[in-house]
Amino acid sequence: MIKNGVKSRWAEGKPVLNGWLSIANSFSAEIMAAQGYDAITIDMQHGIVGYDGAIPMLQAMRASGVTPMVRVPWLDPADIMKALDAGAYGVICPMINTRAEAEELVSYVRYPPTGVRSFGPSRALFSTGTGYANEADDEIICLAMIETAQAFQNLEDILATPGLDGVYIGPADLTLGLQGRKNAPGFDRKEPEMIDAIQKILRSAHAAGKRAALHNGTAEYAAQAVGWGFDLVTVSNDVRLLAGAAEASVKKFRELIEGTAPENAVDRGGY
Repeated sequence: MIKNGVKSRWAEGKPVLNGWLSIANSFSAEIMAAQGYDAITIDMQHGIVGYDGAIPMLQAMRASGVTPMVRVPWLDPADIMKALDAGAYGVICPMINTRAEAEELVSYVRYPPTGVRSFGPSRALFSTGTGYANEADDEIICLAMIETAQAFQNLEDILATPGLDGVYIGPADLTLGLQGRKNAPGFDRKEPEMIDAIQKILRSAHAAGKRAALHNGTAEYAAQAVGWGFDLVTVSNDVRLLAGAAEASVKKFRELIEGTAPENAVDRGGY
């Protein structure tokens, strides 16, 4: 079985730069995969991506050698197992709030006797090389998202889950969970209390022998997160990168021709 590039970088003590796909298009997935990311995640929760759309995206990314992962819509065995059968090398699952839920997640990712995953890796048999049945449990990454007050309260119990590789922080939902509407949801938190919460998750993960991942809005914040010790950082997504580049181009044109910035640019907030 082709080795998981994320795990290989971690074994070498290197951080992982993860891209994020929310647009259901194989060509845009291919373009993103060619830009030098270590891993790229297809977002099937908030992204405009269904299962039939994810398959050609995974196929398009294969030639680049980037490690493909999927954020599944929810803690559902069908979604998780189908993502893995499609060839995902990692699963990120949202809204894991308790150890029982974390154990359930791990069970769907691992084959018996460790878990309950059903055997039928339809595309994975071809996309991952030989030896899938014996090696998949060791190569596939399982990450639980920590993004609610309940999850934060149960953090140590979640991290004690056998077979869980690490936790992935969703700053927008975590801000809502810990602060309510006090501050707008979004990435790149500047509030001291949110930075403390993020760093507590990081410290707790490492103390438990697990990996810690963080979603970021900018490369600058992601680099800072790596400095804190994060093992995987995601920078923006295809939607925001496309919109940001288009907006910057239009703005520059308007300034050069008219001396004005566009009045209808959209504030995209946290996502």
